[in-house]
Formats: sequence, C-alpha cells, structure tokens
Amino acid sequence: MIMSSTERKQNIPARTRIPLRWRDNAVLIALIAFVVFGLIGLAAATGWQETLAQISKLNWVQMLGLLALSLVNYGLRAIRWHIFSRRLGLNLSFKQNGRHFFGGLAMVVTPGRLGELIRMRWLARETGWSFAKTAPLLLVDRASDLAAMALILAVTLSLSTSEITGAAPMAVLALGAALVATRPRLLAGAAGIGYAILGRGKRLFARIRTAARSLSCFSDFTTVTVSTLIGVVGWLAEAAAFYLLLKWLGADIGFATAGAIFIFSTLAGGLTGAPGGIGGAEAVMIALLSLEGLGLEVSLPATAIIRLTTLWFAIAIGVFVFPIAERHSKMEQNALEEI
Repeated sequence: MIMSSTERKQNIPARTRIPLRWRDNAVLIALIAFVVFGLIGLAAATGWQETLAQISKLNWVQMLGLLALSLVNYGLRAIRWHIFSRRLGLNLSFKQNGRHFFGGLAMVVTPGRLGELIRMRWLARETGWSFAKTAPLLLVDRASDLAAMALILAVTLSLSTSEITGAAPMAVLALGAALVATRPRLLAGAAGIGYAILGRGKRLFARIRTAARSLSCFSDFTTVTVSTLIGVVGWLAEAAAFYLLLKWLGADIGFATAGAIFIFSTLAGGLTGAPGGIGGAEAVMIALLSLEGLGLEVSLPATAIIRLTTLWFAIAIGVFVFPIAERHSKMEQNALEEI
C-alpha cells in the first residue's frame, strides 16, 4: 500500500490512519446526536406546545438579525487574521487570507479545533512556508479570542446582578492562557516545564519553543491593542445576539447577565475538549438560564437557536468556502512549482 509523504515522515502505516479518522467521525456524530436527542427529550418532557410557542415568537427578520450579528464577529476576526498574517510577513491579499479564515471554519467541530490547521496547509501551498513558520499565526489568533472573551466576561460579571459560580476563575484562566500564548519567553518556558513534567513529547515541545520565537512580531502595543479591540467588539456582537434572542422570547435578564452566560458557556464548552464545545456549552447555558429563573420552554429554544446562529452558521460558511480555498491553494501551489 502506498503511503503519503506525511505518513512516511511520521512512520505511521497508512492502514492504521484510516480507522482513526472513522473513529473520530463516529465520535463526533455520536456527540452531535446525543446533544440533539437530549434537547428533543427535554423539549418533549417540558411540553412541545410551550417550546414551539416560544420559537414562534421569532420572525425571519429577527433570525436574519441574529445571523448578521454573528457575521459581524466572524468578519472582524477575518480582518484580524489578515492583520496577523501581514505582521508575520506573509505577503497575501485580504481575499486570500479571507478564504483561509472562512474556509477553516468548516473544521471547527474537530477535537480541540485541530482541523483548523488546514489553514496552515493552504499557507504552505501558496507561500512555501513551513508549518513551523506559520503556526504562530494560529496560536496568536486563538489567544486573542481568549483575551477578548476574558475581558468581556470580567466586565459583564462586574455589571451583572447575578453570580455565576466559577466565572471569575474562568476569566482569570482564559486571560492567563492568552498571556502565556502570546509572550515568547512565557510560552517557551511553559513548553520546557511541560516537557520536564511529562518526560515525553520532546519533538512537540521543541516545535512550541520554535513557534514562540516568532511571536515577538505580534507583541507590539498597536497590534495587541487593535487585535484585542477587534476580538472584544466581535464577541460582544454575539453576546448582543443572545441578549436580543432572550428578550424576543420574553426573558429580559439584562445585557450584562446574558453576555456573561453566553461567554462563560462558550469558554466552558471549549474546556471539555469536545469539538466546538458541543454538549458542554449547551448544558452550561441551559443550567445558567435555569438559575436565572427561566423555564426549559425558554432556555431550550434560546440555547438551540443561539448555537444554530453562531456555531453552525460558521460551519455552514466554512463548508461553502472550503472547496474554494482548497482549489485556489492547489492552483497557487502549481504556479509556484512552475517558477
């Protein structure tokens, strides 16, 4: 059996890799099915009439409004990705970087969002840059999201009249992770500590230290300020969508509380390691809304709709852009090889 070059480098037989992909897909499908059937079961137990009555309060204009606010978030983050790409030294147009960012959204529902590494493959094809040189781009992008969400969570918690257990430590943890991931010395030191504790993964931690050396180009005041501001405005747009959705469903719990619940649920879902935070984010959101006195007839449709208009909307965009990005990257690769 013929193996790909990547498989030969990793010294992993091709026949052992296929079942792993099927296993990952099976786990993902089972997880999604579990969440869907769980929501359906809760709706049935609560009463379909009450749940459907709440959903019927929304019209198509309001749904478009929710999608538009999500698009604000993803559009701003695409601009940030372009800024980071240029700071790293990649001479790519906004059109190219936009294809990479939006196409990568198709891979959000992969374990640890590792599927988004497809962007690095597209960059390698179009620029010839290795993964080690472009990895900081993905790292600083995720760190910027963490920093923005941590700031929003901290502010909304201070303004909210409700208490969310574990939210304050979550904000500190997210901000700390963002700080480590964007500071070369801290990240390199963390990699050294990680290897010393685990005693394995020398190659992985060596790559992390290599990537850390390239982070200095993102550490200047202007870049940090602009990227953080973009992240804050983007995630606030989705928090506003959640607040408006609850209000339209007849549950006005205040913007600060709604924003804190949305951001905390998103971060908590990510900590589970589940693809896209599926399962964890929904469970936390429903639980927190219930603690605010909202019945399942409101918390269930609110959770389902906001996840549909944020996570699944992003995946839909990614699925549409993915083949375009793949095709263009191959064309660019062929053009480079002919030079």
